[in-house]
Order: sequence, then C-alpha cells, then structure tokens
Amino acid sequence: MAREFDFYVVPTPIGNISDITLRAIDILKNVDIIACEDTRTTQKLLNHYEIKTKCVSYHKYNERERVKFFLDELKSGKKIALVSDAGTPMICDPGGVIVKELLDNGFSVTSLPGACAVTTFVSQIPRNSEEFTFVGFIPRTEAQIEDIAKKYAKQNCIFYDSPERIIKTLEIIKKTRGNIKIALGRELSKLFEEINLDYIDNVIAHYSEGIKGEIVCMLYADENSNNSDLEFKIRDLKKKGFKDKEISVILSTLFDLNKNEIYKKALEL
Repeated sequence: MAREFDFYVVPTPIGNISDITLRAIDILKNVDIIACEDTRTTQKLLNHYEIKTKCVSYHKYNERERVKFFLDELKSGKKIALVSDAGTPMICDPGGVIVKELLDNGFSVTSLPGACAVTTFVSQIPRNSEEFTFVGFIPRTEAQIEDIAKKYAKQNCIFYDSPERIIKTLEIIKKTRGNIKIALGRELSKLFEEINLDYIDNVIAHYSEGIKGEIVCMLYADENSNNSDLEFKIRDLKKKGFKDKEISVILSTLFDLNKNEIYKKALEL
C-alpha cells in the first residue's frame, strides 16, 4: 500500500494525452483539490479521464497569494495535487513557492514520475557524455544569449525556446560560437514530432519557411574547448575596438600563449 502525502506534484502529458501514469490518474481522482496553471487546459485532461476533482488556479502571477489558501486547506485535512499545463511542475513551471512553504510548515510533499520535455528529448539524441546543463527558457536579449553560449561551450547545453524566437536565437549563437552542431526538437510526443540533428546553418535553412510547436534545443559541447575560449576572448576584444596585432599582444601576455597563433586566429575571425 502506497504512503499517503499531503501534497502531490503530478506530471501531465506534454502532447500525447495517453502519456500519463495510472498512479497520476488515481491521485488526481482522490485528492480534494487540484492546483493548476490554467483551469481550462487542465479540465480537458480531467474530462478525458473522467476526473471530477475541484480545480483551483495557481500560476506565476498568483503564487504567493494562493499559499495561505493551500496551507489552510491542508491544515483542515485536505489533500492537494499540483499540475502544470503540460509536463512536470517546477521544471520551468510554477510550484517552487508553495512547495517551500509546505516543507517549512511541516507538510509532506512527493513528486510522481512522468512526462517532461527535457528527459523526453535528451533520451532520443546521441551524446558523447551523460553530462548536460539545462538552463530553462533561454533569455531574450542578445547579450544574455551570448553569455549562455560562451559559458556552456565546454558542455552540452539544453534550453527551451518559442517558435517565434528560435531562429533569431540560433543566429546569435552562431555569431558567438560559429556553425556548431545542435539538436532541435519540436512537437515532442505529438503527431508531427521532429528531431533535427545538424549544424546551425542547416537547421536555420530547414526552417526557412517557419517553424511551429514548442522548442527544446541542445548545443553540443565544442570539440576543442581551448580554441573556443581563445575565440571568445578575441571576439570580445574586437568588439571593444582592439586591432588584431593588439589582441595578439594582449592575450599572449596575459595567458602565456603563442602571439603568432593568436594573430592568425584573429585574422580568421
């Protein structure tokens, strides 16, 4: 017999409505309240599985004001489940505020295994290492995207993005790190699911007429990270107005590198 908890974090399908566990359905049927991002979205899932449990909205705009309500309900002996519109709550979705408050107040919390875009994506693309960094939704500004592309050049880096922004994001990454290899997934678990493993130029060309669906993308780690570090430094100095010869002197002095090799690399960039 499974242990009972006060609060359940329950994953829901990311596309295919069949991707939900029997335990998740049972929990959603038997708790007293389901906290959800959008009651209309969750209601479609509940109707499909004939779940009659009451829904209460809980999203990033009302997280803090809902905390007291949920605490009062739990103190009265009720059980609550948290779901997001799709996937696992607290993975780029609300939940962190309420879970912290519950734990601080002595309530028991558990999470069910289930659908998540990151694991669904990463489990079907080849990688030369188990290590990867997940940064959530990639920031909007060019400077922030450049910072992430540089910071994680030595490791596989996974992020979410919207179809409206992904091409611009890839163009910024290419400008920062060159025509690197990436993996791009869209419409995961749906009828038109697509995984594209290729270099940035080819991926951009493939979607030249537009792209639809939620996006998850992985930047492969650079094969020669030492060269990448040097290129980043050269590009940064070029942006600041330094000439190639000046750059070769600065970097060779600061990092004990070969001045001629730096100069040659600067000419190429």
